[in-house]
Amino acid sequence: MSGKTRVIGTAGGALGLGAFAAAVGACCGLPWAVALLGVSGAVALARLSFLLPYALLGAGGLLAVAFWWVYRSPAVCADGTCDTAGRRPLRWIVWVAALFVIGLGAVALTVG
Repeated sequence: MSGKTRVIGTAGGALGLGAFAAAVGACCGLPWAVALLGVSGAVALARLSFLLPYALLGAGGLLAVAFWWVYRSPAVCADGTCDTAGRRPLRWIVWVAALFVIGLGAVALTVG
Protein backbone atom coordinates (compact mmCIF):
# COMPACT_ATOMS: atom_id res chain seq x y z
CA MET A 1 0.00 0.00 0.00
CA SER A 2 1.44 3.36 -1.00
CA GLY A 3 1.92 6.28 1.33
CA LYS A 4 -0.66 8.37 -0.50
CA THR A 5 -3.29 5.66 -0.03
CA ARG A 6 -2.51 5.49 3.66
CA VAL A 7 -2.77 9.27 4.03
CA ILE A 8 -6.11 9.33 2.23
CA GLY A 9 -7.34 6.48 4.42
CA THR A 10 -6.18 8.20 7.58
CA ALA A 11 -7.71 11.54 6.59
CA GLY A 12 -10.92 9.77 5.63
CA GLY A 13 -10.98 8.02 8.99
CA ALA A 14 -10.47 11.32 10.79
CA LEU A 15 -13.28 12.92 8.81
CA GLY A 16 -15.54 9.95 9.47
CA LEU A 17 -14.89 9.97 13.19
CA GLY A 18 -15.35 13.72 13.24
CA ALA A 19 -18.72 13.30 11.56
CA PHE A 20 -19.62 10.61 14.09
CA ALA A 21 -18.65 12.95 16.94
CA ALA A 22 -20.74 15.71 15.36
CA ALA A 23 -23.73 13.39 15.17
CA VAL A 24 -23.33 12.36 18.80
CA GLY A 25 -22.95 15.99 19.90
CA ALA A 26 -25.80 17.28 17.77
CA CYS A 27 -28.31 14.76 19.05
CA CYS A 28 -28.18 16.09 22.58
CA GLY A 29 -27.63 19.79 21.95
CA LEU A 30 -29.88 20.79 19.11
CA PRO A 31 -33.66 21.01 19.23
CA TRP A 32 -34.09 19.82 15.64
CA ALA A 33 -33.28 16.30 16.80
CA VAL A 34 -36.67 16.27 18.49
CA ALA A 35 -38.37 17.48 15.32
CA LEU A 36 -36.63 14.91 13.13
CA LEU A 37 -36.69 11.90 15.41
CA GLY A 38 -39.56 12.59 17.73
CA VAL A 39 -39.28 12.77 21.49
CA SER A 40 -38.48 9.08 22.00
CA GLY A 41 -35.79 9.12 19.30
CA ALA A 42 -34.18 12.25 20.72
CA VAL A 43 -34.15 10.75 24.21
CA ALA A 44 -32.61 7.53 22.87
CA LEU A 45 -29.84 9.48 21.11
CA ALA A 46 -29.28 11.73 24.13
CA ARG A 47 -28.34 8.62 26.07
CA LEU A 48 -25.30 8.35 23.78
CA SER A 49 -23.96 11.76 24.82
CA PHE A 50 -21.48 10.12 27.19
CA LEU A 51 -19.61 8.90 24.09
CA LEU A 52 -18.79 12.42 22.90
CA PRO A 53 -15.48 12.84 24.81
CA TYR A 54 -14.30 9.43 23.61
CA ALA A 55 -15.26 10.25 20.04
CA LEU A 56 -13.38 13.56 20.26
CA LEU A 57 -10.31 11.79 21.67
CA GLY A 58 -10.49 9.22 18.90
CA ALA A 59 -10.84 11.95 16.27
CA GLY A 60 -7.84 13.77 17.77
CA GLY A 61 -5.78 10.59 17.66
CA LEU A 62 -6.70 9.94 14.05
CA LEU A 63 -5.88 13.54 13.19
CA ALA A 64 -2.47 13.16 14.82
CA VAL A 65 -1.79 10.12 12.65
CA ALA A 66 -3.08 11.97 9.57
CA PHE A 67 -0.79 14.94 10.25
CA TRP A 68 2.13 12.58 10.71
CA TRP A 69 1.45 10.82 7.40
CA VAL A 70 0.93 14.06 5.47
CA TYR A 71 3.93 16.00 6.80
CA ARG A 72 6.55 13.26 7.13
CA SER A 73 9.11 12.84 4.40
CA PRO A 74 8.95 9.46 2.67
CA ALA A 75 11.93 7.14 2.99
CA VAL A 76 12.65 7.40 -0.74
CA CYS A 77 12.97 11.19 -0.34
CA ALA A 78 15.48 11.14 2.50
CA ASP A 79 17.88 13.33 0.51
CA GLY A 80 15.17 16.00 0.03
CA THR A 81 14.92 15.79 -3.77
CA CYS A 82 11.25 14.75 -3.95
CA ASP A 83 8.46 17.14 -4.81
CA THR A 84 5.86 17.34 -2.05
CA ALA A 85 3.40 19.53 -4.01
CA GLY A 86 1.27 16.44 -4.63
CA ARG A 87 0.46 16.31 -0.92
CA ARG A 88 -1.05 19.78 -0.83
CA PRO A 89 -4.69 18.62 -1.30
CA LEU A 90 -4.25 16.03 1.43
CA ARG A 91 -2.88 18.67 3.76
CA TRP A 92 -5.96 20.80 3.12
CA ILE A 93 -8.22 17.85 3.93
CA VAL A 94 -6.42 17.18 7.20
CA TRP A 95 -6.52 20.85 8.22
CA VAL A 96 -10.25 21.09 7.43
CA ALA A 97 -10.87 17.96 9.48
CA ALA A 98 -8.83 19.41 12.35
CA LEU A 99 -10.81 22.65 12.32
CA PHE A 100 -14.04 20.66 12.22
CA VAL A 101 -13.05 18.60 15.27
CA ILE A 102 -11.86 21.70 17.15
CA GLY A 103 -15.14 23.44 16.38
CA LEU A 104 -17.08 20.41 17.50
CA GLY A 105 -15.11 20.28 20.74
CA ALA A 106 -15.81 23.97 21.36
CA VAL A 107 -19.53 23.43 20.79
CA ALA A 108 -19.51 20.39 23.06
CA LEU A 109 -17.87 22.40 25.86
CA THR A 110 -20.37 25.24 25.59
CA VAL A 111 -23.45 22.98 25.36
CA GLY A 112 -22.41 20.41 27.94
